[in-house]
Amino acid sequence: MPEMYFHVRWPDGVTQRCYSPSTVVEDYFVAGRAYELTDFVERSRTALGIAGERVKEKFGFSCTGASDQLAQIERTAALYAVADGAKVTVESLVDADGSTR
Repeated sequence: MPEMYFHVRWPDGVTQRCYSPSTVVEDYFVAGRAYELTDFVERSRTALGIAGERVKEKFGFSCTGASDQLAQIERTAALYAVADGAKVTVESLVDADGSTR
């Protein structure tokens, strides 16, 4: 599977490298774009859910990397849930070899 990473900047400026076992995240995120917090979480759920299913279809087992990443995103997002207008910026989409998309 062509895994990739998406680098995000949370509302307080903290950056995080997020993992996806599939390039499907390109269908849900655009590098340089800011997303409302709830929209970012929903897009993450959808993209990582699809990515996990792709792994399951190909290899016959669930991808714990996708589910663990989603859990981490949800935990982090909960910290900002009370902030009005909180946005998450997807800074970049990067292939496993480090090349930027």
